[in-house]
Amino acid sequence: MIYNTFVATTALTLATLTSAKIYFKEDFNDAGWKSRWTVPTQWKSQSELGEWKWTAGEWYGNAEDKGIQTSEDARFYGISSKLSEPFTNQDKDLVLQFSVKHEQKLDCGGAYIKLLGDIDQSKFGGDTPYQVMFGPDVCGSSNRKTHVIFNYPPKDDNLLIKEQVKCETDQKSHLYTLVVRPDHSFEVYIDLKSVRQGTLEDNWDFLEPKEIKDPSVSKPADWVDTKKIPDPNDVKPEGWDDIPAEIPDPDAEKPEDWDEEEDGAWEPPSIDNPAYKGPWKPKLIDNPEYKGEWKHPLIPNPQYVEDKNLHVRCKDCTTIGFELWQVTAGTLFDDILLTDSFEEAKAYADATYFKKIGKETEMFEEIEEAKKAAEAASQPEGGEAEEHDEL
Repeated sequence: MIYNTFVATTALTLATLTSAKIYFKEDFNDAGWKSRWTVPTQWKSQSELGEWKWTAGEWYGNAEDKGIQTSEDARFYGISSKLSEPFTNQDKDLVLQFSVKHEQKLDCGGAYIKLLGDIDQSKFGGDTPYQVMFGPDVCGSSNRKTHVIFNYPPKDDNLLIKEQVKCETDQKSHLYTLVVRPDHSFEVYIDLKSVRQGTLEDNWDFLEPKEIKDPSVSKPADWVDTKKIPDPNDVKPEGWDDIPAEIPDPDAEKPEDWDEEEDGAWEPPSIDNPAYKGPWKPKLIDNPEYKGEWKHPLIPNPQYVEDKNLHVRCKDCTTIGFELWQVTAGTLFDDILLTDSFEEAKAYADATYFKKIGKETEMFEEIEEAKKAAEAASQPEGGEAEEHDEL
């Protein structure tokens, strides 16, 4: 039985991979990558555009496995490429995947990718209409998120996910994957571990709410929603108001050098009175008139219109690209994939990201240890150099 289940599962996976279609794949492992990508020279001036560096980075799993890296600080970065054919994810999955490595300890800058329609690649920039924007964005300690933004033509707007999705900010490679399914669900993965999932309708403001508060109904004037009331039978204890908030400190002593002729009569400082209980308030009791929290009745929203094609977040997408600003350069992109199969994306991840991340991590840790050892060796004996007063 177990064997039959294994065979069936394997057959299903192979069938899925066989029927899957890849619309874009780029590993940057050949020098011809430049011929496949276009830098938008008409977007910004040459002095504002940063140069893309073809490299495996400072630490890697394989020196021959390269990507493209931002190389100049405080620059705009743009680059785009054409899909193998137009992609519309009607009744099929949309799966977008790529790896990101922030070698520079990114302080402020984007690292997201975009899917677009037919555009003038020489002018591709921040104002170019896009259909999907996905990937990490970091600026300071409070703004660290993975963008998942969809353009929605009925609203003519780019809609952000309601609740932020986390991102990774360390200096090693991480794999970002977005899946949009025909059942109007989505899922975001980092290193193929799910970090957010749900429905498109619940997580973006694509549609108007299904129900609204009935405008013809309001809370009755005599509705009592106060749970507790002061006890009308409670009486303030006699002498309550005679207790002072502060009293002279009984442990205080007059200083020996106190001179009453010069300093005046000595008085001990005041301290909080432990017997003081504050202003008197009657105790609270259950309100016998309490009717509970009033809930506004809901009615169907006449503005709500169902969108049966809500999952179609790519319609005739033909272009993929990066359009970024980075304060500190050093982000490396690699292993970009656009397909209609999550199984295909997992297989590609196994052949690329997971094949090299182990060795990359080892190399990174060795470099960090060497840096620490060098810093320790540069310190004088006994720790940090002592400061001496000038003679």
